[in-house]
Amino acid sequence: MNNIVKIVSLLSLGLVVVPCLLYFAGVIGLDAVKWMALIGTIGWFIATPLWMSRDLPVDASEVEI
Repeated sequence: MNNIVKIVSLLSLGLVVVPCLLYFAGVIGLDAVKWMALIGTIGWFIATPLWMSRDLPVDASEVEI
């Protein structure tokens, strides 16, 4: 599961970067860049926290109540 989420995260980041480069090269239009970047941004913000977050160990002796 972790590897799948990392791949989705990487593809989503690619959806943000690659259309910008294609627009700079004159291959696609601005509206297509905006939609692909929006989809990539949403996908990245959903997928990335799933594999980057981690549970930190808590020692009972270090916690103050």
